[in-house]
Amino acid sequence: MHEPDSVQLTDGMQSGAVLHHLDAARYRASWPTVSAVIPTLNEAENLRWLLPRLSGVDEIVVVDGESDDGTADLVRKLRPDAVIIEQPPIGKGAAMRAGFQAATRDVIVSIDADGSMDPKEIDAFVALICCGFDVVKGSRYCVGGGSDDLTLIRRAGNLWLTRLANVLYGVRWTDLCYGYIALRRSVVDRLGLEADGFEIETELCVNAITAGLRVAEVPSHELDRRSGESKLNARRDGLRVLRTMMRGRRTPPPAVLPRYEPGFEEAG
Repeated sequence: MHEPDSVQLTDGMQSGAVLHHLDAARYRASWPTVSAVIPTLNEAENLRWLLPRLSGVDEIVVVDGESDDGTADLVRKLRPDAVIIEQPPIGKGAAMRAGFQAATRDVIVSIDADGSMDPKEIDAFVALICCGFDVVKGSRYCVGGGSDDLTLIRRAGNLWLTRLANVLYGVRWTDLCYGYIALRRSVVDRLGLEADGFEIETELCVNAITAGLRVAEVPSHELDRRSGESKLNARRDGLRVLRTMMRGRRTPPPAVLPRYEPGFEEAG
């Protein structure tokens, strides 16, 4: 069986240098097209900030959970080219799955509607896809990352869950519960996503490992939510993440996984 690669950009000063020396121009000749998938539920005010800043993507897919604040109408006004999917407010996972199926471009970037994820970082995610990775997950804890939004309880819970994931799956991740993720559209079906809630982010990452996909972490700085309140419940959603990890471990972790080293080749 193919041994999955879990490659990260979190090895001290070397990792910071890697991010700053990613030469995006080198890949522009074969730069993939990008779909941004945005789950929404009453996020109109935040989308006023986010949508104008997504000029660098080729397609915007908004999955709206029957918002009553005019979210869908605002999207049509600001981005008439956007694809809008309206469905019952089942949860973030259900919205992401619907958005992934509707996306048509080479690379899908999942980005929150609340303004906490900086669209300027998208190129760093896509550059690593160009380098041959299948899934690129943002990390607030590796060199160059950070958060203006994490509470003490959420920080502690994420740390514990990340450590458990590393033990269960033989990886060396630094941040499990963060939804800024890019992936090749061609691998969506291989991920077998089923989650309806916030645990979708964990399910995507652990299923990528068990499917033998190449996964990288890249530093990301989480900003404060611009307005409104988060729908995440630390206790409830933390338990759902834990169940997802335990259910998803279908193969034993490999004994040794490679670390990232500069100079790996671009995928052909």
